[in-house]
Amino acid sequence: MANVAEHFISTLEANGIDRIWGIAGDSLNGFTDALIGSTIDWMTVRHEEAGAFAAAAEAEVTGQLAVVAGTAGPGNLHLINGLFDAQRSRVPVLAIAAHIPSEEIGTGYFQETHPQELFRECSVYVEHVSDVGQLPRVLTIAMRNAIEQRGVAVLVVSGSMFLTEMPDAKLEIIGPTQSRMLPSVGELERAADALNEAKKVTILAGAGVAGAHTELLEVAELLQAPIVHAMRGKEHVEYDNPYDVGMTGLLGFASGYQAMFEADVLLMIGTDLPYQQFYPQDIPVIQIDRRGEQIGKRVAVEFPLVGTAQDTLRELVPLLEPTKSSKHLKTMREHYEKTRKKLDNLAQPSRGSRPIHPQHLTRLLDERAGQDAVFIPDVGSPVVYAARYLTPTKNRRIIGSFSHGSMANAMTMGMGAQAAFPERQVISLSGDGGLGMLMGELLTLRQHDLPVKVVVYNNSSLNFIELEMKADGFVPFATELENPDYAKVAEAMGIWGQRVERSSKLPKAIDEFLAHDGPALLDVVTERQELTIPPTITAQQVKGFSLYALRAVLSGQGSELVDLARANLRRIL
Repeated sequence: MANVAEHFISTLEANGIDRIWGIAGDSLNGFTDALIGSTIDWMTVRHEEAGAFAAAAEAEVTGQLAVVAGTAGPGNLHLINGLFDAQRSRVPVLAIAAHIPSEEIGTGYFQETHPQELFRECSVYVEHVSDVGQLPRVLTIAMRNAIEQRGVAVLVVSGSMFLTEMPDAKLEIIGPTQSRMLPSVGELERAADALNEAKKVTILAGAGVAGAHTELLEVAELLQAPIVHAMRGKEHVEYDNPYDVGMTGLLGFASGYQAMFEADVLLMIGTDLPYQQFYPQDIPVIQIDRRGEQIGKRVAVEFPLVGTAQDTLRELVPLLEPTKSSKHLKTMREHYEKTRKKLDNLAQPSRGSRPIHPQHLTRLLDERAGQDAVFIPDVGSPVVYAARYLTPTKNRRIIGSFSHGSMANAMTMGMGAQAAFPERQVISLSGDGGLGMLMGELLTLRQHDLPVKVVVYNNSSLNFIELEMKADGFVPFATELENPDYAKVAEAMGIWGQRVERSSKLPKAIDEFLAHDGPALLDVVTERQELTIPPTITAQQVKGFSLYALRAVLSGQGSELVDLARANLRRIL
């Protein structure tokens, strides 16, 4: 006869779980004690939020269930932000939220919260285990929900429950199913008719096209359609793609934006780009998504197709007529090449002692990284440069907090990706704000000897927030960061560290950094005044920048305008 904790561990072992992320504590003592002698590693982190981010990244890069645990009250509350990210990225994570003693629930006991309510919004399943008779079924139900719905499942368990003896139960293996989902024949035929009649089709593809690269390109060839992608689709769409015309959205290219608005039919595949202003509003839209409830959330859809991307595209191909003119594709590709050239021209070394252009830093990392590297940018300016200067390959991954948009995701997600693939190159593109928020996880890298490579885009500011303020006409306020020498901080923690302040030193430093056998941190002083221009500039933004310039002068910060001009002069030369 086993106790509840032992049944948990046996079930997780049987399902191939290799590690659990978390911080030990009193309400988890029975659970962590059951790990002794098991095949599962306990991955101690310095903050439970980091553990949840790590589990989310592990699930993202493996496609398998990952597990995180938190102690009662504050411990499991710390999980929430990372779990929100996992939920919105649709990756399978099981969270074990320890609870106060069962007999004290409802009394205002020390550290009492109501986890079932708190986790409900960031999960596909949450349940309180209050009886040993529940456990075998509830545990398998939770795992099945996480895997099949690709989201977060939370089990709330009182500390005393972990030590409760329970009858022996069968250990179930909860593997993912490989189901095909297809629209009806009539729906496919109506969508094909619209595509065949159109003169200019543009495809918008997202993360839902993972595994359907061949089919995507086959449809693009038949339709002579340029392919635009969102950020989460970048890693699945861009590589080996002669139809690619870049991204759209706030981080995107002018060419991607233009291809959407020049089309007379838009074909959306596995995408949930949230910004309505980047969709054309007056053309027929065909949307393919395996989750019917997602269709039409962003733009009116005339032809909804509920199905898996690969299977639906395969069924669509025989219905398409390969008679399209290539003029639309050719025009958009030329636009893309011009846009790409302008962006590439910005990825140049800065002169003398000027701070390093972040575009140049990202381009060098892209050129020197392995063909199967995992890149993880922090939300903010690093994700902009990742979008524009990282080159996907068939085996590279580019993951991040692209739906939830949380700071401090890069290094912490790097922990999970690296633990899953110890021999693979994992590169965290960390903002100085994001690194500072969860900097204690450098100790986690050291403790578990996770060879994550952490690049710090050190501009001493919350840089993307400053840009947003300027675009809205505000003089930046409360965005200044007084940073240490992060390389010295890393060295104090037993991690290889180097600081670079000049472009001339950067190539050699990156080579040494990437070659280091173990965790490493490269602190790069980057240009604070670099502008990250969206793909289309609105009249409101022009007005905002003009108002910012006037306010900057009136507030005595006119020198900042000189720095801004100096840093971005090459954009107009």
